[in-house]
Amino acid sequence: MAAGIATGSMAQEHSSDIDAATGATPQEPKKEQKYETEQAGKETSEERVSRFMNAVSRLHIGGYGEAVLTRNFYSQSFNRYKYPERYRNDPSHGRFDLPHVCLNIGYDFGKGWTFGSEIEFEHGGAGGAVEIEAEEAGEYEAEVEKGGEVNLEQFWINKEFWQGKFNVKVGEIIVPVGYSNAYHEPQNFFTCYRPEGEATIMPNTWHQVGLSLWGRIKDWRYEAQFLSGLNSESFTAEDFCHYGATSPYEFKVANNYAAAARVDNYSVKGLRIGLSGYYGYTFRNTLRTPGTKYEDVTGALGIIALDFTLNRWNWIVRGNLDYAHFSDADAISSYNQANWTHHKYQDGNPHHYTNIGKNALAYGFEAGYNIFSQIEKLKKSNQRMYIFGRFEHYNTMASGTYESQYRYTKKYRYAFGLNYSPIKQITFKGEYSYRFFKKPNNNGLESDSPLYVQPFNNEPSVSLSVTYQGWFL
Repeated sequence: MAAGIATGSMAQEHSSDIDAATGATPQEPKKEQKYETEQAGKETSEERVSRFMNAVSRLHIGGYGEAVLTRNFYSQSFNRYKYPERYRNDPSHGRFDLPHVCLNIGYDFGKGWTFGSEIEFEHGGAGGAVEIEAEEAGEYEAEVEKGGEVNLEQFWINKEFWQGKFNVKVGEIIVPVGYSNAYHEPQNFFTCYRPEGEATIMPNTWHQVGLSLWGRIKDWRYEAQFLSGLNSESFTAEDFCHYGATSPYEFKVANNYAAAARVDNYSVKGLRIGLSGYYGYTFRNTLRTPGTKYEDVTGALGIIALDFTLNRWNWIVRGNLDYAHFSDADAISSYNQANWTHHKYQDGNPHHYTNIGKNALAYGFEAGYNIFSQIEKLKKSNQRMYIFGRFEHYNTMASGTYESQYRYTKKYRYAFGLNYSPIKQITFKGEYSYRFFKKPNNNGLESDSPLYVQPFNNEPSVSLSVTYQGWFL
């Protein structure tokens, strides 16, 4: 019996060496074959270095950022437009800010496949902490240590066809409607902050999950995108659809879909002209379900934008014109106000209790001349010093039932200053800006007359900033 157990054990051990598929017993390789196999599996240090350098050559790391110091010579009260006479003599106030600090990481997988990403820290990011408060009997107290936002602005995979004439990109992508979305890096504008008009009436930087078909054919670049719609519950009187692309949830509601497109032409040396647009429904793009009263409401939003850049003869000249139309503005304004809730059991509401304009408008123009181009020594060192001027106008309530209630949304602004670049990637900026409003026609009325309309206070400011933009790897 013992012999039988031993035999069975040996048979079990032997059977584990038999190939289950063929029933064959593996043969021991000859010494010469074994040596050649071991040598083939070894990688020399030169080969490892070569493989590493190849991987690094496919990796791209870059970014851009801005640090700004501003002194505003006007009131910072949120009521300064409601009661302008009360805040006419308020003292100035200053700010340090990090408007945008971004890290870009990309990788070329080969065979036309690439990956791109952008992480943005707006106004220094966000932070919080928990502290034990001795004066409150040892209770835990949540503290906000830093305001701001952290956004994943880009995260996409791209497949190239026909040497870039046609591409398919999918993921979190930039929506290139308007100049300031397509060209949002700090070296693409002279002012310390992005152009106010476009940054106010539209999402900026506008990014959403979607599908993009794009490419370049000779002097033309094109792009068409399929996206989720914006959310009209986040539209406001003062910012129009600026917050419409945001989501308070862990996902973006996509009950509605939208399309965006852009075409740029480079036929003339040094000149780029771009035309872009957007169209989509915005109502019901939320978790709430409106009643039958709003059955025919769509909140269709259409945007058309024209922009150009001329970079020639030591001049850089840029311009933009943007117009937006929002259908059902009155019905959606009524809905937002009827369904806005905020009570003691709720810390905050992600949507807005406000009227919305039917149309919004923004246009701007800036020009800068490189004065170092006239100084031979500085010109050879590739240093640049642009003296510039900018003018813009924007209105988030350009027309609509409530236009007369929001006169302060019609703003004008001019700025002038200097941009100095000791090297290509770094620029120091300084500017004086003056935001102003159209004065009401009081027809000689005294200021104490009940018919007198108080003019808004103008808003001058001085800003200094340093920016960087480039690829590190």
